[in-house]
Amino acid sequence: MQALSHITVLDLTHMLSGPYGTMLLADLGARTIKVEPPGAGEGTRRLLAESEDYARDGMGAYFLTLNRNKESVCIDLKSDAGRAVFLDLVRHADVVFDNFSAGVTERLGIDHAALSQVNPRIVTCSVTGFGQTGPDRQQPAFDQVVQAMGGGMSITGMADGPPVRSGIPIGDLGGGVFGAIGVLAALAERERSGVGQHVDISMLDAQISLLNYMATMHLMSGIVPERIGNSHFVHVPYNTYPTRDGHIIIACIGDAFFERFLSVIDHPQLRRPEYLRQPGRYADKDRIDAIIGDVLRGESSAYWLDRLRQARIPCGPVNDFAHALREPQVLGRDMVVEVELKTGETVRMPGNPVKLSRAAAPAYSCPPAVGEHTEAVLRDLLGYDADRLEQLRAAGAVA
Repeated sequence: MQALSHITVLDLTHMLSGPYGTMLLADLGARTIKVEPPGAGEGTRRLLAESEDYARDGMGAYFLTLNRNKESVCIDLKSDAGRAVFLDLVRHADVVFDNFSAGVTERLGIDHAALSQVNPRIVTCSVTGFGQTGPDRQQPAFDQVVQAMGGGMSITGMADGPPVRSGIPIGDLGGGVFGAIGVLAALAERERSGVGQHVDISMLDAQISLLNYMATMHLMSGIVPERIGNSHFVHVPYNTYPTRDGHIIIACIGDAFFERFLSVIDHPQLRRPEYLRQPGRYADKDRIDAIIGDVLRGESSAYWLDRLRQARIPCGPVNDFAHALREPQVLGRDMVVEVELKTGETVRMPGNPVKLSRAAAPAYSCPPAVGEHTEAVLRDLLGYDADRLEQLRAAGAVA
């Protein structure tokens, strides 16, 4: 049995941050029911849906990845009848997760205050750009906005270049991860109190949290960090270095690692006595990096990685996606999984990084068609009979 198989999540999310959070919960076994508007359904369904390269069975890579292991019901939350159906679902649910703009759930009458009236144990979670409080709470925001405002872009890139966003959309994904953590914390607290609560996640808050010790360093000293490329502000050598056929990472954290490093790169100019201690190396960082780069260019990445690993020096290749997704370590950890579509075709995508020793191995089911499970969920979970379902369909409340 999977860890969250006793939990039911109503998923009101769209785009990336919210769907990623509910995907994590679904991967861990939560019954995750995607509530979509009648018609075309959630907007992300259309992203890349017609791409020859990035779509399968009418679904683009966004939707395929983020909505595995989920069910789909179509409910018109803007109608009284549809909202009544949704409230019936809330009575049987544990979590309602959304990433609407601030104020939308209140306008729809499905905010925590309203939902807790029908189910005091309900946990609600909203992931927004700036959270439910503060002067910017009504402002729209997407990934790059919060990456920029959160400070991370200012230290990303080369020293003589412009700020650079993370290639991975960490603004969106960070919001989803913290949303899932917040939900799990609220569910754990509910075990003691018996009542649910609201989880308010700001994507900007998440980015500030990820600044971590670097933010503390600034607040202590007043020094504003600058871009230093792939090097480190303390450790040397710690950088990306060119080889004959690519680039590798070497990360010598501390003097002991540097002494071992000298058994691999035995260059006379690196054996200065002052280099045996971090301050001496850091004072001459550019020169040390240049010497290492000149030596490494003489052989392949595989050659150097083999020698560095034998000396137990922290190192690794700078992989593109093709190489990263076929790393033996990645495959050995089930981080590339296959999801079978209704056509019988399979799509490979990233697995779940959370490994639980007593949980069943995760299974990955096909993302749902629009409203695929409306009738089954309303019949089996809520006990609606055929006449009730037909009345709701005729009124446009469900589809």
